[in-house]
Amino acid sequence: MGDDSATAASKVNTTERLNALRELMSRSEYNVDAYVIPSEDQHSSEYLADCDARRAFISGFTGSAGCAVITKNDAYMFTDGRYFLQAAEQMDSNWTLMKQGLPDVPTWQDFLHKNLPNNSRIGIDPQLILAADAKTIKDQLSPKSSQLVSLPTNLVDLVWASNRPSRPENPVFHLPVKYAGQSSENKIAGIRKELKEKHKEAEALVVNMLDEVAWLFNLRGSDIAFNPVFFAYAVITHAKSTLYIRPSQLTSSAVSELLSTSHLPPDVEIRPYDSIFEDLQKLSAGLKPQGKKVLISNKASLAVEDALLSGAGAGKEGEKEGGVVQVVRSPVTDAKAIKNEVEVNGFRQCHLRDGAALARYFAWLEEQLEKGIELTESSAADQLEAYRSENELFKGLSFDTISSTGPNCAIIHYKPDPKTSAVIKKDQMYLCDSGAQYLDGTTDTTRTWHFGEPTAEEKRAFTRVLQGHIAIDTAVVPNGTTDYRHGTGHGVGHFLNVHEGPQGIGMRPTLNETPLKKGMTVSNEPGYYADGRFGIRIEDIVIVQEASTPNNFGDKGYLRFEHVTMSPKQTKLVDASLLAPWEVKWLDDYHKEVLEKVKPILEGFKDERAVKWLERECRPLKVAA
Repeated sequence: MGDDSATAASKVNTTERLNALRELMSRSEYNVDAYVIPSEDQHSSEYLADCDARRAFISGFTGSAGCAVITKNDAYMFTDGRYFLQAAEQMDSNWTLMKQGLPDVPTWQDFLHKNLPNNSRIGIDPQLILAADAKTIKDQLSPKSSQLVSLPTNLVDLVWASNRPSRPENPVFHLPVKYAGQSSENKIAGIRKELKEKHKEAEALVVNMLDEVAWLFNLRGSDIAFNPVFFAYAVITHAKSTLYIRPSQLTSSAVSELLSTSHLPPDVEIRPYDSIFEDLQKLSAGLKPQGKKVLISNKASLAVEDALLSGAGAGKEGEKEGGVVQVVRSPVTDAKAIKNEVEVNGFRQCHLRDGAALARYFAWLEEQLEKGIELTESSAADQLEAYRSENELFKGLSFDTISSTGPNCAIIHYKPDPKTSAVIKKDQMYLCDSGAQYLDGTTDTTRTWHFGEPTAEEKRAFTRVLQGHIAIDTAVVPNGTTDYRHGTGHGVGHFLNVHEGPQGIGMRPTLNETPLKKGMTVSNEPGYYADGRFGIRIEDIVIVQEASTPNNFGDKGYLRFEHVTMSPKQTKLVDASLLAPWEVKWLDDYHKEVLEKVKPILEGFKDERAVKWLERECRPLKVAA
């Protein structure tokens, strides 16, 4: 699955919003020449609560990747190739689309110092920009006598005013060790051990990413749609752990359960969410005389860094080096990425149940279309969710289902609008990218189908994508191995965010910083997208495992991928003449495995239609003699 789903095009008139924003920018208490509106929230989340969708509100563009830069006269939207079509369709004439990645198109960071005039004051909400990014931008602006100005109030929030949704404060709940595989106490002990061994001067670690907090304390919530997380920070020291959360999210029963049992370590202190910045100031003030450091993640905001520097009495850029703050890649994100055996088995089990739901759905959809029943992309997706909801341990979807037909398949992160979505047609390709959250794991599967007669071009394209998919599935790579428009793999959390770092498969620098390791979970999802015509994607979730090889050059050891997704790949779309014999065998073996593992679950549901469909779709591929 991709980073977000695009709704069917619907432009928003942003004239009044931009005028109101520019009026605020000109006020003496702000006095900025430009204002930057990133996509992320204060926790650098990819998915957002409605109240944090500021860039979408001001621009009308709802894709997950992008940054808006507003000047006194112009409005620019920077995004990458995944969202060119969506952004162009959703934004009105007030906006200029900056297609990052194309020749001579700067990133939004470069735009600030290359395109804006000298002596510019550029406003930013310090909670919404990474501390590391802010430092780079400030260094780039300095030769032009321009400044990055942290504003105490988010200007988009002022424009949004009373229409802005309230921040969710939903109850949190404990994830039992039988699903998590490791107690919170052991996880925190592991982080402390790493601090002691690798960061000897560090006394504390600030944890700001929501999925990291949830993983560390074996807690889950529902503050952000599709992501079982809650708004919180944590600070881990050698002596105690502090969880910053709104008291309303810990009901009396939850507090009793968390604090009077072994679910949380005995040294955990619960503090109000909004006290984090004041406490960070106090923490650094106390540590500076001792020469101790506070570690913050490279995903921590400028506001987190500024609070620590302020407490330590460091107000100048030059005082940061060698000071109380040290920016590192969070040790929590690395620990979370490597799944333990309980989590790995959970991934296997939840994908079997999820595969049954997909079989029931595709069998139902095929039958409806054969009967001539009209179904929209959106109404069909609702039926898929209904099937998933009947599975054990189901907690919700892991992202908006991408149910797309014909030309919409080429919009990589399309999401059907219930009011305007297209009718699914038998004679067009149908792409379904969907997933679910279960107590024992997270799923993300894409299958492309044709319910009529595919063209030779469609079959050739599908087969080439399938070959890429098989190549990744069967790859054996040395230990330590680390895009075109659409990357071929992202990490997946365990009953957490469907997109998880730091691991992945692609050419982005952040992916190449992290070698694959045993226990990591990644997606295998090559695709082909013919704009305006059709699109194809095949996606499985795979687990990185150790590989046994005849030789071990360099004594590095080798890794392989174990696929856990169990859903047929339509053989009607395969041009068998393009496949090598070993690729045909792989496909047949995969379908044999799917049939053996998923059929008993379908029989348990007494869904004869789905059983017959699965048996047919898992037949060996017919190859001409």
